[in-house]
Amino acid sequence: MNVIVWLVIGGLVGWVASMLMNTGGQQGILMNVIVGIVGAVLGGWLLGGYFGASTINQGDFSLNGLFVSLIGAVVLIALLKIIRRAA
Repeated sequence: MNVIVWLVIGGLVGWVASMLMNTGGQQGILMNVIVGIVGAVLGGWLLGGYFGASTINQGDFSLNGLFVSLIGAVVLIALLKIIRRAA
């Protein structure tokens, strides 16, 4: 059951992050899920201690956990944009 929640919440987080970063038309559902889950890991690693929250990957479905996951997904998309521009 936890995997299904990961996929749904990860997809939503990835979708919101793609809307914030203006990449919504370039990503599909699968990329939104991947960006949401990987972004949550990145957000937890970078910002988890600052906000005192774990991420959606660690079973924290609080507002702080969702916020940290969203910020991680936005950072991931920004890094991908930089890498694409450099290539």
